[in-house]
Amino acid sequence: MNIEQYVHCVYLTHLIGKLMFLRIKNIPKLSWSSKYPNNLKPSFKTLFYLCLGLIFFGFGEGLLIVSSIGASPWNVLHQGIAINLGLSIGTIAFLVSFLVLLLWFFLDQKIGMGTIINFIIIAIMIDVTIYFFEKPEIFFSKFIMIIGGILVIGFGTAMYLIANLGPGPRDGLMTGLQKKTSAPIALVRVSIEVIVVLIGWFLGGVVGIGTLLFAIGIGPSVALGLRIFSKFK
Repeated sequence: MNIEQYVHCVYLTHLIGKLMFLRIKNIPKLSWSSKYPNNLKPSFKTLFYLCLGLIFFGFGEGLLIVSSIGASPWNVLHQGIAINLGLSIGTIAFLVSFLVLLLWFFLDQKIGMGTIINFIIIAIMIDVTIYFFEKPEIFFSKFIMIIGGILVIGFGTAMYLIANLGPGPRDGLMTGLQKKTSAPIALVRVSIEVIVVLIGWFLGGVVGIGTLLFAIGIGPSVALGLRIFSKFK
């Protein structure tokens, strides 16, 4: 798959996302949701679901990488940098998250507890997953791993969003740029993802069918997670 095809797929994702999110307009507030993002003393229940969601998120990202047929856009970047620096992908994910977080100071974004925990747990889980899981030999198994990874990421994302303890570094970058530029959120997200996947691909990261499936499936996957969790108060 070439980069032009990927760009078209990302735009298609947002068109599909608009249809899939017609009934889900807000993040549901549940018994374990924090009342405000900057809460420094959340309940144990809120902290538990936040960490569990991020564990799922990192695990799913790891599965996409292990499949070897295309990672998510940010992990394409992480792969490319890791190849050139000789460090683990999880380590690069941590360092990139930290650098992205530094940009928040220029975007007037506020850091929450969940923001810091976000990139620590995800970085660790990516490396743990890569260590314990072997690359499948059969394409069908790789495909199933991709689908499973996308679903796990979607459910993990829903859990950490519902916890409401602050966005992850990349989500904060997206919303911060949107506020500064007043551009449509979809355009901002597409622009960021295209830039990082281009850099990652240039550095040697894997862009493939997994990247395409992630672009198409992550929106509906998160929506499904939010819908399911909203039924459990």
